[in-house]
Amino acid sequence: MLEYYTGRFPDVPLQEFANGLYAFDEIAREQWIEMEDFPPYEIAIEDGQALFESPFANGKSYADCFDNGGIGIRQQYPHFDADLGEVVTLELAINQCRAANDEESLPYLIGDLAAISAYMSYTSRGNTINVKVPQDNPSALAAYESGKQYYYTRRGQLNFACMSCHVQSAGLMLRADRLSTTLGHATHWPVYRAKWGEIGTLQKRISECNSQVFAKPLQPQSIEYRNLEYFLTYMSNGLELNGPASRR
Repeated sequence: MLEYYTGRFPDVPLQEFANGLYAFDEIAREQWIEMEDFPPYEIAIEDGQALFESPFANGKSYADCFDNGGIGIRQQYPHFDADLGEVVTLELAINQCRAANDEESLPYLIGDLAAISAYMSYTSRGNTINVKVPQDNPSALAAYESGKQYYYTRRGQLNFACMSCHVQSAGLMLRADRLSTTLGHATHWPVYRAKWGEIGTLQKRISECNSQVFAKPLQPQSIEYRNLEYFLTYMSNGLELNGPASRR
């Protein structure tokens, strides 16, 4: 897939794909750069840090649940957990941490969890995505293949697959929007989208895409969505994290 995109967009440096459509849409890029002067996700980072550093009722905190105290580790997610036998995303791990400390789960798509994820992403900026699919683990391979199959399967009344927009039609216009590439899709989450008016997770965007093609969205952090995120992030291996980010 890397060769496909670098061949299709030969003038775009590899690391620029982390910026989505702003890598090859000059007009949209100018608007985005102006937006980044006063990034709308800054409040989410501040809120996320405050939440991350607030102790649980038992005195422990999120830092006790993650490698390196949860700082600079976004590139480790999602990963296949051999003990659980399934993919674990960062957002799932945040709620697993809460459950282990007798705290209630947070909604996965927006709000406090998205803010915590945004702060953890911010501390990981510049780190290189390095998602591994263990070749000696059939379950991990099956999870990756499941995510890949989801990406390439047509669904909904419009009969679109994810690849219909982001592989076949990448760089082209769909109504008023230019379509981004699969390469780089996983680098910049969570995202503040102008149309949302708030920060949201990758799976919020995936759910929205399902709705846009008139397919029923799945439950957040379902096995299918986690496997899809596993595949998507693996496709961006080698790119640097630059989240959180802003999008239209």
